[in-house]
Amino acid sequence: MILLGIDPGFSFTGYAVIKVEVHKSCLLDYGYLRLPQKKSLMERVGIFNDYFDAKIKDLHISELVIETPFLGKNAQNFLKLGYLRGILYLLANKNNLELHEFSPREIKQRVTGFGGASKDQVARVVSQLFPGIKNLGKEDVTDAVAIALCGLWKQSNPYSRILAYQKN
Repeated sequence: MILLGIDPGFSFTGYAVIKVEVHKSCLLDYGYLRLPQKKSLMERVGIFNDYFDAKIKDLHISELVIETPFLGKNAQNFLKLGYLRGILYLLANKNNLELHEFSPREIKQRVTGFGGASKDQVARVVSQLFPGIKNLGKEDVTDAVAIALCGLWKQSNPYSRILAYQKN
């Protein structure tokens, strides 16, 4: 099983790929997609679709894990995130992927043990779980790793908690 965790955003979208093997789970890939601000909304949605469609096919993804959105302060941003989430639902359907969603609070609870944890606390735990990773960079990336971990840990596989880092 290979999971793709995505933290969608219209400026930066973080992603993390975790592969479950016989006796361990490996972080295969991680990073972020930067969507050019000068491009139209339609072009950015197209870039997002093409990028993750290729990632799904190239890495043989079997499950997609995303965070449920919350309204926050800007309703316009919330609506735009809906476009990206719609693309992810379409990609999951088109590629016969299982789709899992977790709330921000649930992700923080599962990763740190506290549903009200800060982004810094989540990033510290992710860094401790994958000590071979020197710099995850943006918050979007550590959030994506945490999202992917939630998808991994929902599995009943006893090896789903044994982690390793293996970037190709």
